[in-house]
Amino acid sequence: MKRIAFLTILLWPVPMFAQDHAAHSAYAGLETREIKTLSDADLEDLRRGAGWGLALSAELNGVPGPAHLLELKDQIGLSTEQVTAIEAIFTSMQAEAQAAGARFIEAEAAIETAFRNGGLTPETLRTLIDTSAASRSELRFIHLVRHLETPDLLTAEQIARYNELRGYSVGSACDAVPEGHDPEMWHRHNGCDN
Repeated sequence: MKRIAFLTILLWPVPMFAQDHAAHSAYAGLETREIKTLSDADLEDLRRGAGWGLALSAELNGVPGPAHLLELKDQIGLSTEQVTAIEAIFTSMQAEAQAAGARFIEAEAAIETAFRNGGLTPETLRTLIDTSAASRSELRFIHLVRHLETPDLLTAEQIARYNELRGYSVGSACDAVPEGHDPEMWHRHNGCDN
Protein backbone atom coordinates (compact mmCIF):
# COMPACT_ATOMS: atom_id res chain seq x y z
CA MET A 1 0.00 0.00 0.00
CA LYS A 2 2.86 2.38 0.84
CA ARG A 3 4.43 1.63 -2.51
CA ILE A 4 1.20 2.57 -4.38
CA ALA A 5 0.84 5.80 -2.42
CA PHE A 6 4.48 6.64 -3.09
CA LEU A 7 4.07 6.01 -6.84
CA THR A 8 0.87 8.05 -6.89
CA ILE A 9 2.64 10.98 -5.28
CA LEU A 10 5.54 10.67 -7.70
CA LEU A 11 3.37 10.34 -10.79
CA TRP A 12 0.67 12.85 -9.86
CA PRO A 13 2.66 16.01 -10.71
CA VAL A 14 3.97 14.57 -14.00
CA PRO A 15 0.91 15.53 -16.10
CA MET A 16 1.13 19.07 -14.75
CA PHE A 17 4.77 19.39 -15.78
CA ALA A 18 4.16 17.64 -19.06
CA GLN A 19 1.73 20.34 -20.12
CA ASP A 20 2.80 22.95 -22.60
CA HIS A 21 4.19 25.75 -20.43
CA ALA A 22 4.93 28.15 -23.23
CA ALA A 23 4.11 31.34 -21.37
CA HIS A 24 2.78 34.03 -23.62
CA SER A 25 3.71 37.57 -22.75
CA ALA A 26 1.04 40.21 -22.36
CA TYR A 27 2.94 41.87 -25.22
CA ALA A 28 2.44 38.98 -27.66
CA GLY A 29 1.11 40.39 -30.90
CA LEU A 30 2.54 43.86 -30.37
CA GLU A 31 5.69 42.90 -32.24
CA THR A 32 3.82 43.53 -35.49
CA ARG A 33 3.36 47.22 -34.74
CA GLU A 34 5.43 49.68 -36.74
CA ILE A 35 6.22 51.56 -33.51
CA LYS A 36 5.96 48.98 -30.75
CA THR A 37 5.10 51.45 -27.98
CA LEU A 38 2.17 53.03 -29.86
CA SER A 39 -1.03 51.36 -30.99
CA ASP A 40 -2.90 52.41 -34.10
CA ALA A 41 -5.39 54.21 -31.82
CA ASP A 42 -2.50 56.01 -30.07
CA LEU A 43 -1.07 57.11 -33.40
CA GLU A 44 -4.46 58.35 -34.58
CA ASP A 45 -5.04 60.30 -31.34
CA LEU A 46 -1.60 61.87 -31.44
CA ARG A 47 -1.94 62.85 -35.10
CA ARG A 48 -5.28 64.55 -34.59
CA GLY A 49 -4.22 66.33 -31.42
CA ALA A 50 -6.50 64.39 -29.05
CA GLY A 51 -5.90 64.56 -25.31
CA TRP A 52 -4.52 61.01 -25.00
CA GLY A 53 -5.26 61.16 -21.25
CA LEU A 54 -2.49 63.68 -20.69
CA ALA A 55 -4.71 66.25 -18.98
CA LEU A 56 -6.24 63.99 -16.33
CA SER A 57 -4.57 65.98 -13.54
CA ALA A 58 -6.69 68.97 -14.49
CA GLU A 59 -9.78 67.17 -15.74
CA LEU A 60 -10.24 65.00 -12.66
CA ASN A 61 -9.62 67.91 -10.31
CA GLY A 62 -12.50 69.94 -11.68
CA VAL A 63 -10.64 72.10 -14.21
CA PRO A 64 -12.53 71.76 -17.52
CA GLY A 65 -10.85 71.30 -20.86
CA PRO A 66 -11.84 73.08 -24.06
CA ALA A 67 -12.71 70.00 -26.15
CA HIS A 68 -15.25 68.65 -23.68
CA LEU A 69 -16.61 72.11 -22.92
CA LEU A 70 -17.44 72.49 -26.60
CA GLU A 71 -19.03 69.03 -26.70
CA LEU A 72 -21.25 69.95 -23.74
CA LYS A 73 -21.82 73.64 -24.58
CA ASP A 74 -25.61 73.33 -24.79
CA GLN A 75 -26.02 71.33 -21.58
CA ILE A 76 -23.70 73.73 -19.72
CA GLY A 77 -25.38 76.80 -21.15
CA LEU A 78 -22.34 78.47 -22.66
CA SER A 79 -22.95 81.88 -24.21
CA THR A 80 -21.91 82.71 -27.76
CA GLU A 81 -18.97 84.72 -26.38
CA GLN A 82 -17.86 81.82 -24.20
CA VAL A 83 -18.07 79.37 -27.10
CA THR A 84 -16.02 81.72 -29.31
CA ALA A 85 -13.31 82.08 -26.65
CA ILE A 86 -13.21 78.34 -25.94
CA GLU A 87 -13.09 77.53 -29.67
CA ALA A 88 -10.02 79.77 -29.98
CA ILE A 89 -8.35 77.95 -27.09
CA PHE A 90 -9.24 74.58 -28.60
CA THR A 91 -8.04 75.49 -32.10
CA SER A 92 -4.71 76.69 -30.78
CA MET A 93 -4.35 73.64 -28.53
CA GLN A 94 -5.18 71.21 -31.31
CA ALA A 95 -2.69 72.74 -33.76
CA GLU A 96 0.09 72.72 -31.17
CA ALA A 97 -0.84 69.21 -30.01
CA GLN A 98 -0.75 67.85 -33.56
CA ALA A 99 2.74 69.25 -34.08
CA ALA A 100 3.94 68.00 -30.69
CA GLY A 101 2.27 64.63 -31.31
CA ALA A 102 4.16 64.32 -34.59
CA ARG A 103 7.43 65.05 -32.78
CA PHE A 104 6.60 62.43 -30.14
CA ILE A 105 5.78 59.83 -32.80
CA GLU A 106 9.04 60.68 -34.58
CA ALA A 107 11.00 60.30 -31.34
CA GLU A 108 9.41 56.93 -30.57
CA ALA A 109 10.04 55.82 -34.16
CA ALA A 110 13.72 56.75 -33.77
CA ILE A 111 13.98 54.49 -30.70
CA GLU A 112 12.23 51.72 -32.61
CA THR A 113 14.56 52.10 -35.59
CA ALA A 114 17.65 52.13 -33.39
CA PHE A 115 16.68 48.83 -31.77
CA ARG A 116 15.67 47.32 -35.09
CA ASN A 117 18.98 48.29 -36.73
CA GLY A 118 21.16 47.17 -33.80
CA GLY A 119 24.46 48.62 -32.63
CA LEU A 120 22.74 50.95 -30.19
CA THR A 121 24.97 52.38 -27.47
CA PRO A 122 23.79 53.44 -24.00
CA GLU A 123 24.74 57.02 -24.82
CA THR A 124 22.69 57.09 -28.00
CA LEU A 125 19.80 55.38 -26.24
CA ARG A 126 19.88 58.04 -23.51
CA THR A 127 19.70 60.79 -26.13
CA LEU A 128 16.80 59.10 -27.92
CA ILE A 129 14.87 58.57 -24.68
CA ASP A 130 15.48 62.14 -23.55
CA THR A 131 14.16 63.42 -26.90
CA SER A 132 11.05 61.27 -26.59
CA ALA A 133 10.48 62.31 -22.97
CA ALA A 134 10.84 65.99 -23.85
CA SER A 135 8.36 65.73 -26.70
CA ARG A 136 5.85 63.87 -24.50
CA SER A 137 6.34 66.46 -21.77
CA GLU A 138 5.64 69.27 -24.23
CA LEU A 139 2.54 67.48 -25.46
CA ARG A 140 1.27 67.09 -21.92
CA PHE A 141 1.96 70.75 -21.18
CA ILE A 142 0.00 71.82 -24.26
CA HIS A 143 -3.06 69.93 -23.07
CA LEU A 144 -2.81 70.84 -19.39
CA VAL A 145 -2.14 74.54 -19.88
CA ARG A 146 -5.37 74.90 -21.88
CA HIS A 147 -7.28 73.65 -18.85
CA LEU A 148 -5.84 76.62 -16.95
CA GLU A 149 -7.31 79.00 -19.53
CA THR A 150 -10.93 77.86 -19.29
CA PRO A 151 -12.07 78.46 -15.67
CA ASP A 152 -11.89 82.25 -15.93
CA LEU A 153 -14.34 82.07 -18.86
CA LEU A 154 -16.91 80.07 -16.88
CA THR A 155 -19.19 80.58 -13.91
CA ALA A 156 -18.91 78.33 -10.87
CA GLU A 157 -22.28 76.85 -11.83
CA GLN A 158 -21.05 76.02 -15.33
CA ILE A 159 -17.96 74.31 -13.94
CA ALA A 160 -20.12 72.31 -11.50
CA ARG A 161 -22.45 71.33 -14.35
CA TYR A 162 -19.49 70.30 -16.51
CA ASN A 163 -18.16 68.05 -13.76
CA GLU A 164 -21.61 66.59 -13.18
CA LEU A 165 -22.10 65.88 -16.89
CA ARG A 166 -18.66 64.30 -17.07
CA GLY A 167 -19.56 62.04 -14.16
CA TYR A 168 -17.06 63.46 -11.68
CA SER A 169 -19.30 64.83 -8.97
CA VAL A 170 -21.78 61.99 -8.60
CA GLY A 171 -20.59 58.76 -6.98
CA SER A 172 -17.52 56.98 -8.23
CA ALA A 173 -15.98 57.67 -11.62
CA CYS A 174 -16.29 53.93 -12.17
CA ASP A 175 -20.08 53.92 -11.78
CA ALA A 176 -20.84 55.36 -15.19
CA VAL A 177 -18.82 56.00 -18.33
CA PRO A 178 -19.59 59.47 -19.71
CA GLU A 179 -21.03 59.59 -23.21
CA GLY A 180 -18.37 59.63 -25.90
CA HIS A 181 -15.72 57.80 -23.85
CA ASP A 182 -14.31 54.41 -24.60
CA PRO A 183 -15.42 52.27 -21.60
CA GLU A 184 -12.19 50.26 -21.43
CA MET A 185 -10.00 53.38 -21.56
CA TRP A 186 -12.25 55.19 -19.03
CA HIS A 187 -12.02 52.30 -16.55
CA ARG A 188 -8.26 51.99 -17.00
CA HIS A 189 -7.63 55.74 -16.54
CA ASN A 190 -9.85 55.85 -13.47
CA GLY A 191 -8.38 52.74 -11.84
CA CYS A 192 -11.71 50.95 -11.97
CA ASP A 193 -10.25 47.54 -12.70
CA ASN A 194 -7.91 47.50 -9.70
